Amino acid sequence: MFAAERRQLILEMVRANGAVSLRELARVVQTSEVTVRRDVRALEAEGLLDRRHGGAVLPGGFTRESGFPQKSHLATAEKTAIADVAAGLVEEGEAIVVGAGTTTQELARRLARVPGLTVVTNSLLVAQALAHANRVEVVMTGGTLRGSNYALVGSGAEQSLQGLRVSRAFLSGSGLTAERGLSTSNMLSASVDRALVQAAAEVVVLADHTKLGTDTMFQTVPTDLITRLVTDEPPGHDDRAGTELQALADQGVQVTVAGAAPGAAGADGGPPPGRQAQARRDVPLPGQRGRHPGGAQLRGLAADGQPPERGARVADLRRR
Repeated sequence: MFAAERRQLILEMVRANGAVSLRELARVVQTSEVTVRRDVRALEAEGLLDRRHGGAVLPGGFTRESGFPQKSHLATAEKTAIADVAAGLVEEGEAIVVGAGTTTQELARRLARVPGLTVVTNSLLVAQALAHANRVEVVMTGGTLRGSNYALVGSGAEQSLQGLRVSRAFLSGSGLTAERGLSTSNMLSASVDRALVQAAAEVVVLADHTKLGTDTMFQTVPTDLITRLVTDEPPGHDDRAGTELQALADQGVQVTVAGAAPGAAGADGGPPPGRQAQARRDVPLPGQRGRHPGGAQLRGLAADGQPPERGARVADLRRR
């Protein structure tokens, strides 16, 4: 394939999907990531797209949201690795909320094997993945169906979450930065995600490396409310992604990288008994997390609504 043909195909993929990783572009155009990176630089110089950590996005600073058919084929291996590690954080008998997204859908497929679990969700895809799990109770929000990502949004969804209390929320989004936290491109989706966060004592963000450093229009979770980030191992040449991960850790977010060498689970312990350990590593925290306006309330919920052991553990996480 000639350079002009490659670049045209790259441009078409970015326009169709909003954001595409270098790894995915190299696979589709059947060349090396080094060559693709050179093509992306040339297209950026022409103002046709913008480079991001490990990928390319539409020009203008804020990516638009892709539809489910496009997103479901992006970074599939990375999403699988992230879901494997995230599932290891969930314990038997827990009550959690799971937001909409293709990565959370992968997580839901693995949660079907966790007995006694209660999952509250606004995602039809998450509910479908758990529909035949006979030991998992699924609670769906109300709301209006948003067809592009098969999620329930609007005031009905938000009102159904009022008064809810669960141990943790698992959320995805369109972008994640240390400065602004998790964000998405749709106002209605962002509003429901904020309601999901209010219901949880801990917030776990699932985001592959292509979303690191990407900032989209509507903030859903500020950095100081994110307990943990589960992401994949960025490519070795992507120094900026590593810098972003360390910046998140510096602000008190526990960063767990899926796909790292086994046996590097870190000080927070391994998966629950009987569950196979996943390949992962944790980015060390530099010090104590500063208090934020919601911190005391979240700790109170944990101590109030959970057994003492879990309450103590959640309080410890929030203090970091």
